[in-house]
Amino acid sequence: MAEFSQSTLRNRLLKALSPGDFDLIRPHLRSMPTDNRQVMIRRHTPITTLFFVESGFTSVTTQGLSSAVEIGLIGPEGLVGAAPVMLGDDATPYDHFVQSPGDVLSIGTHDLCAAADASASLRRLLLRYVQTLLIQTAQTAFVNATFVIEVRLARWLLMCQDRLNGDEFELTHEFLSVMLGVQRTSVTLALQTLEGNGLIRARRGHIQVRDREQLRVLADDAYGVPEAEYERLIDGG
Repeated sequence: MAEFSQSTLRNRLLKALSPGDFDLIRPHLRSMPTDNRQVMIRRHTPITTLFFVESGFTSVTTQGLSSAVEIGLIGPEGLVGAAPVMLGDDATPYDHFVQSPGDVLSIGTHDLCAAADASASLRRLLLRYVQTLLIQTAQTAFVNATFVIEVRLARWLLMCQDRLNGDEFELTHEFLSVMLGVQRTSVTLALQTLEGNGLIRARRGHIQVRDREQLRVLADDAYGVPEAEYERLIDGG
């Protein structure tokens, strides 16, 4: 069994725990790699395991009659499966799958809930994290209903970069169209606009952020609300 040191972990939620709360869950953590498109939680299926993301990130998607749309993004700041479990449910109508592979620390649902029952401070922090997820989902709905595709793309790239250690992502136009809920041709035109303005470099299957500052300017009010709330609720204690 691996021994985990809280100080060396990359997951921001785990690092925000008090030493005592971390000790409650430490014995139940298991390290595992993830693969691209790996399903972490399947919709309408009992959630038996949750995942603290150490690297990479997971998409939360809702499935319509003909397509899927991303409604959430979880990286090293969070816990995959936190919202339904911490709110007393054992399943979700949304798929959670790996969009960028990396490593996670898994924990059994029963073990995490038992630890949260034993510690009010642990439960409080996890519920605060759930609040940040709800804010992110609400912000996504606001952005998708209000802003043009170039702004939505800029926000999404900033969110990806926040969760990766680098400026380059492996993403196809087809996959981006699913994440943003638009036609592939719209994604292609938006990428060309951002690239023409020097914000990114796009090539087959890869996107490189070249000017984060200007990408942030373009995103404007579409980006920043969930990020600020995470800093206030989690990092600020």
